[in-house]
Amino acid sequence: MPLSGKKILMTGGAGFIGTTLARRLVEENEIVILDNLHRDSLTGTDLAQHTNLRFVQGDVLDLALLRELSERATHVIHMAAIAGVDKVLESRVRTMRVNLIGTYNVLEAAHEAGTIERLVDFSTSEVFGTHAYKVEETHVTSQGSVGEARWTYAVSKLAGEYLAHSYFDEFGLPAVSVRPFNVYGPGQVGSGAIHHFTVRALAGEQLVIHGDGSQIRAWCYVDDIVEALLKILDRDEAVGEVFNIGNPRSVVTVFDLAARIKRLAGSDSEIVFKPLHYTDVEMRIPNVDKARKLLEWEPRVDLDDGLARTIGWYRERRPVQSLASQA
Repeated sequence: MPLSGKKILMTGGAGFIGTTLARRLVEENEIVILDNLHRDSLTGTDLAQHTNLRFVQGDVLDLALLRELSERATHVIHMAAIAGVDKVLESRVRTMRVNLIGTYNVLEAAHEAGTIERLVDFSTSEVFGTHAYKVEETHVTSQGSVGEARWTYAVSKLAGEYLAHSYFDEFGLPAVSVRPFNVYGPGQVGSGAIHHFTVRALAGEQLVIHGDGSQIRAWCYVDDIVEALLKILDRDEAVGEVFNIGNPRSVVTVFDLAARIKRLAGSDSEIVFKPLHYTDVEMRIPNVDKARKLLEWEPRVDLDDGLARTIGWYRERRPVQSLASQA
């Protein structure tokens, strides 16, 4: 059953996953979104004006603020993080501070509140390292060598998982961790391959692939991850668990992804290749049997359908030139 009559705190809730989830919850619940608007899919939407939604501009490094916002909260969805390769490479120290200390602050505030029925911690598929083929939740996690900037993000998010599970084991905080695999869809802003390719295809600009384009990814449409989150928020079987959330049927190389978006957008953009300036993940495909079994969840939106919906959103909702300038 969908949640009703709850107070839900969403950190990083102005991002596109958060806003998509909030739309599903806002009619029957009180939503509080804490975000610094670094990636803003909320401002200017009808959702932002909803009477059941309160937006607070702030940071998860502010423990006092988190304590205040966690009072009387029944559910916490912790999505705030430094993410994206460029942002991680820009400041590894800030990545670790926000992702480690911020997650600790969220967990500590939730524990102190004493009213939490469910806390969802967002981790990442990158905890599986450079080659992740049909990985299960119990498979060994793998990071690169110390000093390799790319892995700062993965290590910080994995530490967050350990923290969340420790709060569950030691204090009984009903925490759950999720490992999203390449989520995309309408409302996505800031970075990511599909955002990059789509806004440039619509603007007739070059589609830039870093490396040779042979990197393999499984792409999960945002509505599918939201369905999984709704089940995690409601089902007792989820407590204390970690879940891979992705679509193992929507698997393509980065080159094929660019070519599909070009075709679906009806674009004459040129696909070009540039040297890779960071360590990349070669393969990322999840096994989602655990979510199928415990959550009765199944990804339903195939890649071409999801891409068509996404391209349509960018085409109809935003001026092409302003989008291209963001990418």
